[in-house]
Amino acid sequence: MTARQVALILPMLIVPTAFTAQSELPQPRTREQIPSLEAPVQIDGALDEIAWKQAWSTELPVEVSPGENTPAPVRTEVLLFHDDGALYVAFRAFDPDPSAIRAHLADRDDAWSDDWVGVVLDTFHDQRRDYLLLVNPLGVQMDNIETWPGEGTTWDGIWESAAAIHSWGWAAEMRIPFSTLRFQRTDGPQVWGFDAVRGYPRNTTAQMGAFPRDRNNNCYLCQAIEIEGFAGVSPGRNLEIVPTMVATRTDALAGDNAKVLAEGDIESELGITARWGFTPNLTLSGTVQPDFSQVEADALQLEVNQPFALFFPEKRPFFMEGADFFDTSLDVVYTRMLRDPAWGAKITGKEGVHTVGTYVVEDEVTNLIFPGSQYSDATSLELGNLASVARYKVDIDDRFTFGVLGTSREGEDGYFNRVAGLDADLRLSPRDRLLLQAVGSRTRYPEAVVEGFDQPEGSFEGAAYNAEYYHETRSWLLWSALRDIDDGFRADLGFMPQVDQRFGEVGAGLLWTGSPGDWYSRTELLWKVNHSEDHQGDLLLDEYVVKFNYEGPLQSHAFLRPRHVREGWAGEEYEYDEIYAHLCLHPNGSSQAWLEVITGGRLDYAGSREGERLQLHPGFWYRLGRHLRLDLDYTAEQMEVDAGWLYDARIGQLGVAWQFDARTFVRAILQHVDYEFNTAVDLAGREPEYQHLFSQLLFSYKLNPQTVLFVGYSDNAIGDATTDLTRQDRTLFVKVGYAFVL
Repeated sequence: MTARQVALILPMLIVPTAFTAQSELPQPRTREQIPSLEAPVQIDGALDEIAWKQAWSTELPVEVSPGENTPAPVRTEVLLFHDDGALYVAFRAFDPDPSAIRAHLADRDDAWSDDWVGVVLDTFHDQRRDYLLLVNPLGVQMDNIETWPGEGTTWDGIWESAAAIHSWGWAAEMRIPFSTLRFQRTDGPQVWGFDAVRGYPRNTTAQMGAFPRDRNNNCYLCQAIEIEGFAGVSPGRNLEIVPTMVATRTDALAGDNAKVLAEGDIESELGITARWGFTPNLTLSGTVQPDFSQVEADALQLEVNQPFALFFPEKRPFFMEGADFFDTSLDVVYTRMLRDPAWGAKITGKEGVHTVGTYVVEDEVTNLIFPGSQYSDATSLELGNLASVARYKVDIDDRFTFGVLGTSREGEDGYFNRVAGLDADLRLSPRDRLLLQAVGSRTRYPEAVVEGFDQPEGSFEGAAYNAEYYHETRSWLLWSALRDIDDGFRADLGFMPQVDQRFGEVGAGLLWTGSPGDWYSRTELLWKVNHSEDHQGDLLLDEYVVKFNYEGPLQSHAFLRPRHVREGWAGEEYEYDEIYAHLCLHPNGSSQAWLEVITGGRLDYAGSREGERLQLHPGFWYRLGRHLRLDLDYTAEQMEVDAGWLYDARIGQLGVAWQFDARTFVRAILQHVDYEFNTAVDLAGREPEYQHLFSQLLFSYKLNPQTVLFVGYSDNAIGDATTDLTRQDRTLFVKVGYAFVL
């Protein structure tokens, strides 16, 4: 199917459903009044204060997943009230067998496999974005910002929680300061969207909610309970100041002795980050000499035989704040392109129907990805740059959002990259959604980059366009997409490693939900076909894909995805088949195991020839008691061509952690990479073997996400066919940060 054929199909999919009658939109709902109480509460999981008897309360009567609004298997009560400074939430999670409650001590945001309860707060009542705050039976916090429809973004708020297991089940309490949230600016009462949720993992994982969900409606928050109150509440001065101190010492190989590490100097750096909510809904953040390093090691990914740059998620707090404001269907903003910032400033927030986000960062290193139609290249320049991003969106009722986005990167030696464009998110009906985006770029690279990476001389321009349509009901879905990206388009502050591409896709799916006692709880059958070509009309990729998803007993999930591929590469076309299978079992609260298998045809991109690939990806985690956790993740891939085996690639990670309490842990990580190449067959001239061993020992204490103490050790060892693994460096580091909340 060509992109032109897809373009003809897209309007036919949209027209019959785009203008569904207004009567299908959610109707006005009864508003629940949340009392304002000035009664002291101790956050301890006991729920024995008088205030809880005066709080507004409701129950979670329905199972919303995997059951479809079926009666909840267990009873849950939720209670709410507020005072001038915070929202208070409590849960009584009744359980007929308290011994089966799944509860483990874990690091923040890492207790999803346990029992949990939580709240969903649409504080702007715009039915597009909410805060999700969860807690497990031992008080471990998890939080996130969700965007609808969308995946949301990681968020670390400062709030209090405690939980306790009782003879009848378990209880949890939360105190959520208004200084942590962003909400409407008004002196009168406010209306928020609200849901309460409970995760109940047993043979399957049941999720319960406070209201039935209409799966024929793609707007979840439009169906949420409306709570009213909060008149006159204020975030206070809403000022957070976080000074940090980082000290490191790195010993590295030096001189003629290839086995002795030369002792490095102790380097220390003081930094400060401040966040000021100058209105209840707008935040100014600034940082000088920040510690933009990340303590967490990136998950390993196979890099061999990958034509395009690999994506790694952002973990640095400054960039995670308000990150969802900058999301668009094209990834023109990717903050990990900013490698070593010296300072930064950011404003994010929402004023009525207007959403704004902007930041400026001075980066002392310039990371570049050079995209292409069939592969990408990359480099890192020891040149400074000033990076700026600006975002504005306006909402029209609960259905339409229009936005504008601009980025600018100005560097030394005449370098610049500027991107600007428009986008729209249109909920045409409760079942239909259309995403549109158009952006243009103008770029100029330094002469050394032009010559070294075959880039255009002088300034050059490009454009990118994207359209996506989704029609979703409770039992089936349709989607289609069109994308066109010029050869000259560059988004140097984003992640778009492929350009010179015209792409079209159509797909459909069927969904079945099981009943209690069935062999499945949820199954899906999906089909899609897509076609992409460059602007000269040469084939890039044709895909024909079928996918079967399954969820069932033992908290199992699996999928099987066969696909047929025609791929263009280096002037030739290749045709092959591939099968991708995945199985995951979570038989109890203490263990989970999975296996992924990919087998079938694969191109050897360096040698421009077809081969056969087998990839195995097993893994598991196991918890011994409430404190000890063991993780193992391993990937092995072998590639063969007509002349024989081409490479064996193996990467693995082993982690062991002891969690003292909800705030403190010590953890050891070992990562190993081992690539072997058959030099008699390999046409890329790669060395016969490469090994890399990384180890890290980390002590972590988090009073809250910003008040932290990290003490750690890490080292790297490298080896090849002629040299055993040899340690190249070792680093000792200490980081201290303290959040002054005023």
